[in-house]
Amino acid sequence: MDFFATLPTILRATTMGAVPILLAALGEVFSERAGLVNIGLEGIMGIGAFVAFAVGKLTGNLWLGLLAGMLAGMLVNLLYAFCTVTLCADQVVTGMAINVLVPAIALFGYNLFVGSNSANATGEQMASLSIPGLASMPYVGDAFFAQTPLAYLAFIMVPLVSLFFKRFRLGLSFRSVGENPHASETLGINVVRVKYAACIVCGALAAAGGAFLTLCYTPIYTDGIVMGRGFIALATVIFGRWSAVGALGASLLFGFFDGLNVALQAQFQAAPVMFFKMIPYLVTIIALIFFGSKHAGPKANGQPYLREQR
Repeated sequence: MDFFATLPTILRATTMGAVPILLAALGEVFSERAGLVNIGLEGIMGIGAFVAFAVGKLTGNLWLGLLAGMLAGMLVNLLYAFCTVTLCADQVVTGMAINVLVPAIALFGYNLFVGSNSANATGEQMASLSIPGLASMPYVGDAFFAQTPLAYLAFIMVPLVSLFFKRFRLGLSFRSVGENPHASETLGINVVRVKYAACIVCGALAAAGGAFLTLCYTPIYTDGIVMGRGFIALATVIFGRWSAVGALGASLLFGFFDGLNVALQAQFQAAPVMFFKMIPYLVTIIALIFFGSKHAGPKANGQPYLREQR
């Protein structure tokens, strides 16, 4: 295989594969900075993908589809917030319940929407927006400067989210709640409100990641289109040290090996397809083994907040 000949294709696939994971990972950064480990990203991405696809196809407005998908993700994650913040239910169990319940709801809606007409499973795709001058650069031009507006927004959000947590008072409140919610309460921070806000943002961004799959990645909606990307987003948050910049780097790493997997499939057509498909997931597991366990996240991560406890 001529690596340099296929490099533009691999880099293009890298970007396309990284964006949905990055959006979900940024949402999880908000959640975990507030002390909430949400493993329900897979389900939230799934409902975001379906609602964005359905609304976009019905209205012909892909941006309206994106907003509808994000709203669906917010509503689902408010259920997670009610269970884990208000009722103090176990966060992992609640997240798994979302991963079981919500994709089933999306599948039910898909069966109603598509019915016996398979043509209904194909929608419109968001047009790419090329940046003059930069898009013509060799190798990286098409991959990074001829993307959809949603992809550009995902990358622009990285420095904004990083700045939010480092410089803004509300961002510092998120970090404080994730480290020590009881101390935060004594400083006048409304812990419950911060946690609910984190869930709303997380739901919206994770659903936007799912919407990217049906509005930008492929025009065809299929059951299981998320394909484990929600769990990969969880891994990128850990690998990226609970930061927006780290999540970007980890997302691009996964996206690169996802693109390499596609190139290898085309080059070695006689080899088993699943052998190449497992490469990005295997790399993620190896990365977590060597880098993910050395640093702990926010100290109150995953712990229920009981105001009466001190």
